[in-house]
Amino acid sequence: MNKAQLVEAIADKLGGRQQAADAVDAVLDAIVRATVAGDRVSVTGFGSFEKVDRPARYARNPQTGERVRVKKTSVPRFRAGQGFKDLVSGTKKLPKGGEVSVKKAPKGSLTGGASATVKKAAAKKATTAKKAAAKTAVAKKTTARKTTATAKKAAVKSTATAKKATATAKKATTAKKATAAAKKTTTTAAKKTAPAAKKVTAATKAPAKKTATRKATAKKTTARKK
Repeated sequence: MNKAQLVEAIADKLGGRQQAADAVDAVLDAIVRATVAGDRVSVTGFGSFEKVDRPARYARNPQTGERVRVKKTSVPRFRAGQGFKDLVSGTKKLPKGGEVSVKKAPKGSLTGGASATVKKAAAKKATTAKKAAAKTAVAKKTTARKTTATAKKAAVKSTATAKKATATAKKATTAKKATAAAKKTTTTAAKKTAPAAKKVTAATKAPAKKTATRKATAKKTTARKK
């Protein structure tokens, strides 16, 4: 039986083929969407649909026997309910007319019931935690960048201050050297001037002594003549 035949089989019970087609599509769409989302769709007495994760593994190509690596994947799985199993195995007899006796599904079973609610709540919490962690990571990165920038600025300022201090010290040292050189020059000039002054003084004193001696000799000569 394909989908079209299934629609024809239930068309009389639902009041027409279009209504039956819409009902089948709605049921299948709900089952597929819930299973893809990771919810377990359970219909009591019929079976359950669920999503199963298969880890990566190695398999063999049936044609060549070559070992092939199969990637991690997810597959849908259907598990028949006990009532369905009993009817198929013959433990229970299938009624000749009317509907198959299947227990009424509890409220919310098509969307996973309480387990689906718990899963959704857990998913929301996980998403919130991830967002909070992402925000915290961004805040830490921003703080680290600001700290690094501040440290760089401080280092640049310290370097500039050190350079200024070094330049000032060099200028002071140069001024001291210039002052010392000037003092040395003055002292050297003074030392050179002192001997010349002594010579001039000595030369001035010598003629004066000779003049005094001549005057004394003249006085003696005048006194003898008288």
